[in-house]
Amino acid sequence: MPTANNLLAALPRAVYGRMRTHLEPVTLEFGDVLYEPEEAIRHVYFPTDSLVSLLTVVDRHLALEVGMVGHEGMVGVAFALGMAASPVRAMVQGAGTATRMKAVRFRAEFRQSEPLRRQVLLYTHTLMAQVGQTAACNRFHVVEARLARWLLMTRDRVGADQFRLTHEFLGHMLGVRRVGVTNAAHALKRRKLIDYSRGNIVIMNGRGLEAASCSCYEAVNGHGLRT
Repeated sequence: MPTANNLLAALPRAVYGRMRTHLEPVTLEFGDVLYEPEEAIRHVYFPTDSLVSLLTVVDRHLALEVGMVGHEGMVGVAFALGMAASPVRAMVQGAGTATRMKAVRFRAEFRQSEPLRRQVLLYTHTLMAQVGQTAACNRFHVVEARLARWLLMTRDRVGADQFRLTHEFLGHMLGVRRVGVTNAAHALKRRKLIDYSRGNIVIMNGRGLEAASCSCYEAVNGHGLRT
């Protein structure tokens, strides 16, 4: 049976068939927290049409997004690397569906299957590249270009030009105050690249938004993160 998750879809049929009996379909709601930092990882998740943000938490309450996971990968790569606890907060940014597997069962499959190890390690490499690029982007690029990049990356993972996002939530994702996000969103709206109202954002001109984005969007694409 085919799967909409790219990592699972890349596995040989026999490997995926064995894993499928241990995969549980779940619905993820906007704002759900899958892991907190230093919390034991009990499940790993394979998004299909949902989107999960990975956030670094500072001083117990300040959070900044360092990566995002959609249908290209999995949430819980730290467990595959031998870590029992999550180093980040994993929060659902885009509601939708996923499949999950108990962490203990996943570790057994990971040890047993060379094709699974290969795909997970390849994905871990691309996720690390995304995290590094995001850190540089947050330091060197202006908010408007960062917002354009972030919206494009979200679009690529949810497969839609419209999604639910508040300015407050975007402020947490980009590490800026709400007024900074509002000003950046106004600028993109004036250029007719996006539209928004009551927590919903619509990309009106994808090509124009790509032109408004910083170079980090194309750099992330170059690491195979665009799907």
